[in-house]
Amino acid sequence: MESSYFLISTILGLCVGLAAGIWFTKRRTVDTVDSIKEEVERLKKDALAEAERFRKEARIQGQEETFQLKKDAEKEIKEWKVELHSQEGRLQQKEQQVNRKYELVDDKEIEVLEKEKALQQLDHTLEEKGKEINDLLNKQRSQLEKISGMSVQEAKDCLLDTLEGDVRQDAAKLIKKIETETKDTAEKRSKELISLAVARYAGEYIAERTVSVVHLPSDEMKGRIIGREGRNIRAIEAATGIDFIIDDTPEAVLLSGFNSVRREVARIALERLIADGRIHPARIEEVVKKVEKEIDNTIRETGEQAAFDIGAYGIHAELIKLLGKLRFRTSYAQNVLQHSIEVAFLCGIIASELGVNVKKAKRAGLLHDIGKAVDHEVEGPHAIIGADLARKHGESQDIVHAIAAHHEDVKPDTVMAVLVQAADALSGARPGARREMLESYVRRLEDLEGIAKSFAGVKKSYAIQAGREIRIVVLSDKVSDAETPFLCREVAKKIESELSYPGQIKVTVIRETRAVEYAK
Repeated sequence: MESSYFLISTILGLCVGLAAGIWFTKRRTVDTVDSIKEEVERLKKDALAEAERFRKEARIQGQEETFQLKKDAEKEIKEWKVELHSQEGRLQQKEQQVNRKYELVDDKEIEVLEKEKALQQLDHTLEEKGKEINDLLNKQRSQLEKISGMSVQEAKDCLLDTLEGDVRQDAAKLIKKIETETKDTAEKRSKELISLAVARYAGEYIAERTVSVVHLPSDEMKGRIIGREGRNIRAIEAATGIDFIIDDTPEAVLLSGFNSVRREVARIALERLIADGRIHPARIEEVVKKVEKEIDNTIRETGEQAAFDIGAYGIHAELIKLLGKLRFRTSYAQNVLQHSIEVAFLCGIIASELGVNVKKAKRAGLLHDIGKAVDHEVEGPHAIIGADLARKHGESQDIVHAIAAHHEDVKPDTVMAVLVQAADALSGARPGARREMLESYVRRLEDLEGIAKSFAGVKKSYAIQAGREIRIVVLSDKVSDAETPFLCREVAKKIESELSYPGQIKVTVIRETRAVEYAK
């Protein structure tokens, strides 16, 4: 019973507590909703007030901006009005000027019309005068025909025949005079050019031989160079390709070989081995390779220096290297590089006098013997080889032709080709340019005089100017004046066929008749 009462009491208490909690929660919710509504109302009022404030500020700002725009517009309108007023003034001035020009044009037009009328009247007068003159000429021609008994065409033909004969005679005299003056002037001018070119250039010459001499500090060094059982000398000969001659010559070793570059390598290598003191095959090969590299650099630098001295820029690197090799080549004991530089300067001097392109002329002169750098490796004339090399490495056609034609392997067709020929002959013919051994020099002069004396009618012959000219004195009773040119030509042909010589040889035949009488 008591437990049931307790249970009912507990249930009632729970129900009362539950009812009280619900009521309290509902009350609290209502209060919250009321407070939210109040807050919303307050925010709404604040938003409306803020919006009204913004509206007022925007209205005020808009009014200010409108006022400023209006003010700017008024200012700009005033400026436009001023500008329009000035333009209107200028237009009025222009209009006045145009009106004045129109008035001048009208006046000129009236004046031109008056002159045209005057010219028409003058033309009419001239036509009438012309008719009168033609009538007078016709009457005069008729009277002349009656007096001469010849028609107009017959008189013209007669006059033309007479004039033709006179003109032909005068033309022949004039042509003869021009030919004589041209020949004299050309000969004088050519001599002036040659003498000027020779006088303005002075070159140094180095005689190169096929043998180089290396001086030794003592004769004991010969044994070290030969080495045990000759291994050192065999090694250096194999490395350089040059023959080493070790004989009884005191304190000297001879290096013999036609390749001057290899001979120079051998000479420098041997001098360094002697200075170093270590002479054995391994060291020999090392020194020779090092010297070969140095010589290659020297060759390149020499070619570049030659091109720089001449002022020939843009030459291909291979041609520069070949130019440097010419330093170690000789022709008739004349250094080929020095000869090429001299020919280049001579070409430049003569070209400047003739009005030819000086830079091209100097370039052609410098490269004219480039084929000699490889003519022992390639078959053919050095002029053709040089022309092929120049063409291969981008030289212009006129320079290629000048190189190919400087020894008549190709017929010269340009002024530059003839110019290079002349400069090449000048360089080789200058006194002291090409030295020869005394025996061969004397033998060549004797052969030259012997060829001249082999012809009938020759009294004496003299080889002069180092064998570059021969003068032949003939007997006047055996060789006539008409036969003299033929004898001169035959001697020249025989010299060309039997002798080998640099440059050219001038043949002069002299014939004279002397009459001697004594007054007693």
